[in-house]
Amino acid sequence: MCPGGGPSRRLTAGRCRAPAIRFAVDSQKQKAVGTEDTADPHGRPGARPWPGDLLWETEQTRPPPGPLRSTRRTAGPSAAVPLTPRTPDSEMAAPPQRKLAGLMAATFTPLSAQGEINLAVIEPYIEYLVEKQGVRSVFVNGTTGESLSLSVEERKKLAEEWCQRGKGKLDQVIVHVGCLSLKESQELAQHAADTGADGIAVISPCFFKPVEKDSLRQFLQQVAAVAPQLPFYYYHIPGLTGVHLKAMDILQDIEESIPSFQGLKFSGSDLMDFGQCVHHSPPHWPMLYGMDEQLLAALVMGAHGAVGSTYNYMGCVVNRLLAAFERGDYMQARNIQFQTQEVISYAVKQGFDMAVNKQLMCEVSRLPLGPPRLPLQQCPPERAQSIARRLHEVLGGD
Repeated sequence: MCPGGGPSRRLTAGRCRAPAIRFAVDSQKQKAVGTEDTADPHGRPGARPWPGDLLWETEQTRPPPGPLRSTRRTAGPSAAVPLTPRTPDSEMAAPPQRKLAGLMAATFTPLSAQGEINLAVIEPYIEYLVEKQGVRSVFVNGTTGESLSLSVEERKKLAEEWCQRGKGKLDQVIVHVGCLSLKESQELAQHAADTGADGIAVISPCFFKPVEKDSLRQFLQQVAAVAPQLPFYYYHIPGLTGVHLKAMDILQDIEESIPSFQGLKFSGSDLMDFGQCVHHSPPHWPMLYGMDEQLLAALVMGAHGAVGSTYNYMGCVVNRLLAAFERGDYMQARNIQFQTQEVISYAVKQGFDMAVNKQLMCEVSRLPLGPPRLPLQQCPPERAQSIARRLHEVLGGD
């Protein structure tokens, strides 16, 4: 649960809800003008509006167009015109959806002791996220979920279970469908659409790697094309894929080839690249950050929310960070980030790989998530228990 108080403008932390921003369109100039009060919440004269919420009402205050642009389809089959910032959602060509914001847990894949997927754990897993952590959105079959160690059929069953069990409990279920094979990625994308997922995400292929942006963009386009009704997100994680193309270069004009494109999951430490993505992208694209230990820096750069593995067991704490940032209490937000960094730093010194992370989740949540899949080796219980003790010392709780 998020602490109350203070104006909430952009993020949705736990069950907190940001106020809707109303729009009025000038019928002659066709420019969207926000009607939200932009007075500084602390009453400071001449203070800047909230980052990312600048309302561009005149040509003098409108920033020059960046290299990225969004397009709005007109009546003609191939006509497209540039979108100006703050265009009402009803005029956009992208699939209708609720904007991703706040925290999203990158879910672990429950396995039995024999290494088979254990679907029975998913329902209590959802209850734990919602009731104990205040996290109501999930990113399924991603890196934390060991997706590339799973078969296509296993990934389908997991997507089905998360979507079915999450109905009425979760706000968003985003399914990662990226594979080394284009055909398998397309198969999973179509399945996600049939299953009722709220969106799909795709990483770059990482065995035969794209060496330039057009190759990767073509791969993404062909995956998105089989599920055009689903919001599509590019999952940028160069540290694991070994594909070090700039995310900003991938996003440039991407809506021209992927009309369903809706945003970015940025799991990298290059904050300049991330900031440029935020700066040059349409405001209706969610920009989600995936490096848990430096979330606050990404929020300052304009992130709308975050996807991460530690939000499975530290979500309730990080929700307080989001709430503090929203109400302008930056010292409190920084202190909470420092606390989470203390936990993650200690874990890294113990050898914080995916197997350790999964065992830590078992220790904190008491959910029987089982071992990781080979070639990853199960973490010695005492290592995860040591990290769990440190977590409770720093953050409190049971």
